[in-house]
Amino acid sequence: MNNLTKMKILKPTNEVFEAFVDPTKIGNFWFSSSSERWEQGKTITVRYVEYNAQLDIEIKEIEVNKKIVFQWGANGEGHIVTITLNEMDHSTTIIEVNEAGFNENDEALISQLLDNKEGWVFMLTCLKGYLESSVNQLRGGLVKD
Repeated sequence: MNNLTKMKILKPTNEVFEAFVDPTKIGNFWFSSSSERWEQGKTITVRYVEYNAQLDIEIKEIEVNKKIVFQWGANGEGHIVTITLNEMDHSTTIIEVNEAGFNENDEALISQLLDNKEGWVFMLTCLKGYLESSVNQLRGGLVKD
């Protein structure tokens, strides 16, 4: 089972792509920090200072300016996230985030999918604010009880 989230970003795909893979940019909209540039085959450590959290993600596939695939979760059995960038014209990108690996038989499936969707919508909103309007104060503002 998967969860798909989409958003239009009024920037070219190369700028959207670099926001994810460049460790100096990702802290403006998503994680607090990233250990290094995202490249295929690398394991990247990302941190959320606000939530006192750290995790490793494994970059499975990179297609420059088009796609980023990574896995996160416990013991290599986590979810696969595919970020796809579709250039509409030279100044507009449709970004799709598809997270797969949800257990259809889990009693908490609906709440997991809702929580997951909330997270992706928030991250994409922060990305849109950062790239389109240079707003970087949104990241870290989501409150989880």
